[in-house]
Amino acid sequence: MSRRPRRNHSPAFKAKVALDAVRGEKTLAELAKQDNVHPNQITDWKTQLLERASGMFGAVASAEPKTDLKEVHAKIGQQALEIDFLSSARQGRTAERKAMIQPAHELSIKRQAQLLDISRGTAYYVSRGVSEADQQLMKRIDALHLEHPFSGSRMLCAMLGREGMRVGRKHVATLMARIGIEALYRKPRTTTRHPGHTVYPYRLKGLKIDRANKVWAMDITYVPMARGWVYLAAIIDWASRRVLAHRVSIGMDTSFCLAALEEAFARHGRPEIFNTDQGSQFTSAAFTEALSSKGVTISMDGRGCWRDNIFIERFWRSIKYEEIYLHAYDSVSSARRGIGRYIAFYNARRPHSTLDKSSPDEYYFALLPAIEQAA
Repeated sequence: MSRRPRRNHSPAFKAKVALDAVRGEKTLAELAKQDNVHPNQITDWKTQLLERASGMFGAVASAEPKTDLKEVHAKIGQQALEIDFLSSARQGRTAERKAMIQPAHELSIKRQAQLLDISRGTAYYVSRGVSEADQQLMKRIDALHLEHPFSGSRMLCAMLGREGMRVGRKHVATLMARIGIEALYRKPRTTTRHPGHTVYPYRLKGLKIDRANKVWAMDITYVPMARGWVYLAAIIDWASRRVLAHRVSIGMDTSFCLAALEEAFARHGRPEIFNTDQGSQFTSAAFTEALSSKGVTISMDGRGCWRDNIFIERFWRSIKYEEIYLHAYDSVSSARRGIGRYIAFYNARRPHSTLDKSSPDEYYFALLPAIEQAA
């Protein structure tokens, strides 16, 4: 069996793919298929582009001289060659280190994998895109989880089987992890949090929230598409249920959450309390600093306690059943248009039972005079 030739991506190609990911006009699955690159590799290149972009406006670091590996091998021998190979390989993530594997190199694949600290299986692995069947399964798993949030992979596997979808429990668990959902139940505190991220206490228990801009809440959800998926982040005013800002992104990073937060601040001022779950986007230093600098009190749900953010969970149910599941978006731009159109309808025209049949807009703006008097 012939060996698959290794692809050496040029810096220009990496920059193009990373810029396409930053633009967010196509999903990661579409970009991966278009450029024949693994989605994780695209995410890594996008992260590197964003992290290094600020350097364009600062001091330019001097480029390190390139090392001629063949010359080193000829002069110093096998041991020096491995040391040189290892010194450059220690930089970067797993996907970057895997990209450094050179099948035609004097060192064997096995030895290169050892020096790069990755498994030999990782070195040989060729990724496959998400199949159409898996995308349909993910869409159905998301819908079932929305109806029954306590369902784990075993129960969802059984539910899918009753609907004629033959799939194993482990595969269901894999797809749940890819979507970013898990069964919600009380569990022991066995998870060690990131030492650099502060988790704040839940501050809404027993609090009377009777006016707009007292408490805002934010969350992220998965949005299935005809090809791939995107993520939706939304900020909601707790008292009026009004969606104050939202963003659609092809990845779950902090930047699109910050963009929605900055829009909400610019258009609606600031709340007294801002509530989220304990996701890494919300516990990051950049996000918490954006809130603290405005004098906003930070509140976070208890781990696995979805009822602590119940109103935004109800909004997810509404938008998915009334908009997202009815339209198989064929592009990221169509998803943005459709979601934006629904949110405009939800805020301005959709009557809300808990608001005495008023729309969120009507309820929100009716409470603004009370805010001005309180100030």
